[in-house]
Amino acid sequence: MAMNFDQARQNMVENQVRPWEVLDGRVLDVLSRVRREEFVAPAHRQLAFADLSLPLGHGEVMMKPVLEGRVLQALELKPEDQVLEIGTGSGFLTACLASLAAHVTSVDIHPDFTATAGQRLQAAGIGNVQLATGEAVNGWQPQGTFDAVVVTGAVYRIPDRFLGWLKPGGRLLVIRGESPVQQVVLLTHEGNGRYREESLLETDLPYLANAEPPRRFVF
Repeated sequence: MAMNFDQARQNMVENQVRPWEVLDGRVLDVLSRVRREEFVAPAHRQLAFADLSLPLGHGEVMMKPVLEGRVLQALELKPEDQVLEIGTGSGFLTACLASLAAHVTSVDIHPDFTATAGQRLQAAGIGNVQLATGEAVNGWQPQGTFDAVVVTGAVYRIPDRFLGWLKPGGRLLVIRGESPVQQVVLLTHEGNGRYREESLLETDLPYLANAEPPRRFVF
């Protein structure tokens, strides 16, 4: 019996995402419309709406739907916002961000992720996205600054350069800390080098390349 993806998507929103205190109508609408099953590997289509972190390759994972919902809600994106996403991954969160904002620049270190996400976004009719391949922690540099920066992999410490990519009033959402207890943190640029920090919830995700905890030597 074929899976009813539309029904499964609505069940995901109503039975997983909404009970996780995601009540923003625009976010719930986007999660109801963007076809998550089109952004996962064919072997995982039946699991596209499960409460799971799906493997993407290269040791990376796709966030659980509930975490995606909380991330999108916390950013409070406006239709005119310019967004930077560090870690394109499957392209699904990219699609959701692009549906909520004016434009998304998304960078990933893995060329195959960039290529596949580009194909998926094109197939979904989403054109307000610019994809790049690069290493964002130490090397790649975007043009300009952004209203929102979202980091989809974990960092042990937040690189200063990430904060430098925010406009005044801009928000940086990042998963910070040491696995298995990391914090989803939202920093708001208040101007003059000041940032307001809010801790949202705990999670556990793979680290961005070059953002892992320092090695500890045991004697």
